[in-house]
Amino acid sequence: VQLVESGGGLVQPGGSLRLSCVASGKIFSINIMGWYRQVPGEQRELVASISPGGTTNYADSVKGRFTISRDDAENTADLQMNSLKPEDTAVYYCNAGVGAVVGGSPRYLEVWGQGTLVTVSS
Repeated sequence: VQLVESGGGLVQPGGSLRLSCVASGKIFSINIMGWYRQVPGEQRELVASISPGGTTNYADSVKGRFTISRDDAENTADLQMNSLKPEDTAVYYCNAGVGAVVGGSPRYLEVWGQGTLVTVSS
């Protein structure tokens, strides 16, 4: 089971980016999906999360600017980031609670992606 992120890059302040995360493997369920970010030397922090029912949660610093969504048919979670600020610069990680068949048996795992760098700079 793995999560793969895409969509990071360099953007000017005030610009937008859309991050995507896709889960792959012998998955039979996905619980909460979330996006986290980490700046070197600091703790990883939750940016946004979304439950299977669509309930969302956002860090105060991104409310009104970022939107998280998911597509359970495709096992994906996206993060639309608007009005980006230099302080949004970080490596962004996708996280999910996944039910999958591993080694022939059902397992419930917490899975992290490898991260994608977002740089907001003029």
